[in-house]
Amino acid sequence: MLNKKILRPDRLRQVPAQFSWVDQRLVRENFLRLADPAAWSLYLVLVTVADAQGLSYYSEATLSRLLRMDPLQLARCRQQLVEASLVAYVKPLYHMRAFRDSFTSCPNAEKAHKHIALYENCAFSPTAEQIKQMVEAFKRVSGSR
Repeated sequence: MLNKKILRPDRLRQVPAQFSWVDQRLVRENFLRLADPAAWSLYLVLVTVADAQGLSYYSEATLSRLLRMDPLQLARCRQQLVEASLVAYVKPLYHMRAFRDSFTSCPNAEKAHKHIALYENCAFSPTAEQIKQMVEAFKRVSGSR
């Protein structure tokens, strides 16, 4: 076993008040092969800024600026993360998915996402009531009442 030694005691990491984590299973279970480096840069930003429930709502403009990506490249990176089941996305909300022993698909949620995406395309600025209705619809479809 390797005898570890702190190389820079003056720079020892400590858990700050605002803390986020990256699950080691990303490396151990070969998730890195599921997306390209640009997509992983998006993942790193999202996982860093997400709240305790894994939610982030950074705008496309902010993410594009932070990552120096044009909107089309950002969309491609986001799609890779969604297809790898690492992130759920319904504009403007990103949800960093919790790791389980294995990922399983959720057909009902996937069907609901298609309808919500249609709704989103039709209504540029939903009212608070419309957002509440979407949340309730998602809860009904996912069974998380």
